[in-house]
Amino acid sequence: MSAPRSLDLLLVNPGGHRRIYQNLGTNLAAKEPPIWAGLLATHARLRGRSVQILDANALDLTPDQVGAAVAALRPKLTVVVVYGHNPNASTFVMPGAGDACRAIAAADPDGRRMLLGGHVAALPERTLREEAVDFVCSGEGPYTIADLLGALDAGGGTAELRKVRGLLWWDGPQLVANPAAPLVRDLPGEMPGVAWDLLDMRAYRAHNWHCFGRPSREPYAALYTTLGCPFQCTFCCIQAPFKSGEAAAGFDPSLNSYRRFDPRHVVAQMTNLVDQHGITNFKIADELFLLDKKHVGPIVDGLAALRADLNLWAYARVDTCRDQELLERMRAGGVRWLALGIESASERVRADVDKGYRPEAIQRAVANVRAAGIAVMGNYIFGLPEDDQASMRQTLDFAKELNTEFANFFSAMAYPGSQLYRDAVQRGWPLPSRWSGYSQHSKDCLPLPTKHLSGGEVLAFRDAAFREYFVRPEYQAMVQRTFGAAAADEVRGMLGEPLARDHARPVLVGAP
Repeated sequence: MSAPRSLDLLLVNPGGHRRIYQNLGTNLAAKEPPIWAGLLATHARLRGRSVQILDANALDLTPDQVGAAVAALRPKLTVVVVYGHNPNASTFVMPGAGDACRAIAAADPDGRRMLLGGHVAALPERTLREEAVDFVCSGEGPYTIADLLGALDAGGGTAELRKVRGLLWWDGPQLVANPAAPLVRDLPGEMPGVAWDLLDMRAYRAHNWHCFGRPSREPYAALYTTLGCPFQCTFCCIQAPFKSGEAAAGFDPSLNSYRRFDPRHVVAQMTNLVDQHGITNFKIADELFLLDKKHVGPIVDGLAALRADLNLWAYARVDTCRDQELLERMRAGGVRWLALGIESASERVRADVDKGYRPEAIQRAVANVRAAGIAVMGNYIFGLPEDDQASMRQTLDFAKELNTEFANFFSAMAYPGSQLYRDAVQRGWPLPSRWSGYSQHSKDCLPLPTKHLSGGEVLAFRDAAFREYFVRPEYQAMVQRTFGAAAADEVRGMLGEPLARDHARPVLVGAP
């Protein structure tokens, strides 16, 4: 007789960061704590469940090692959580998640397995058909896990499984999709924060640029203060895990849900991480942190009261960087970087993806942020549907003119869950043949074509533009002046890590 399954829930963060980031994964890329797994753990614990988290990514575990660990723990339910550094990263976590599921199935064939996450919620039926799991979650997960554990307690039969909200499963040869689970509305009561005690906080490191001028990238933590985004950019998939549950939770499904954690809980979590683990490097992982002054203000004021040498970064939109007094409070609370979604310098290209602000507004936003003593991460996208070589060159030249303290250059991807993905499928645009091809840094990366360029041409432009931006003496001098010689050396070292590409088709980028 087999041993009883005394552990209710095991949440697995799958590995594979080297496949996603190539050689950048060794030292340059961040290793972030699995925030969503930590929130799910808190929700289950508050309902009396025993929970553990296995972070295969942080521990560099192979799929076979993951399978062996699951077989040793013998959980009642194993949930592989498919999230990444940001919402778009969910899809290219799928190869590692699939490998983990197959290894778990081989090592613990009698265990019950579920996949959950942004990509999974965007393509639930396909995921269930393709992956070695018993169940798939069509939404954000907390209530689905709670219902499913209750169903397994009751024997896990067909009648019990039909009651599990947000579950996709097999009833013999028939795929069954249960009604959606609602979103969690009472975040303070049901999911107030991450179960940090289930994670080894020594295992995580910040992005290299985040710690320019700092003594170390470790230790590091990331957390949400809000969930969702009220805006509807066509290239973004952040709402994928939330859409199915919005109506059931009483939200208007024609709008995007946007929920806030209690600022007191946010500050309490960060205070504990500072006091217990010595963490000063933090990422606020919200898709849009700088939006509501009544939410942001209490958080940054609470952090300022700690009088710790904090180093936070967060996302903002160009049109939310207008309140200089709030920006200065943010800097006093330890916000040292804001990442701005500039996307494109072409008004025609931006308008097509619902980002219609003008270049002068972008310049004012960058100036406002810098005036508060906060560094700017400029985010740009090459290959949006209206892009051609001239508009991509316009964007690169504008980025060089702004000369922000760091810049991310992305190729446009039709991530599952985004409007771009739905358009690509409907119109027959070429998409990557494997989920790894959705990674910006993978060898098999394949961006979307535009109306004027192939995906390979977009990718080649992006890679050449990255080098052109960072190799400039003007940029390197600014970095050395702002952050010191070590940061400038870091940039030069980063340029020595080229990416191998299968699909890049070089085009003329233009004279630097």
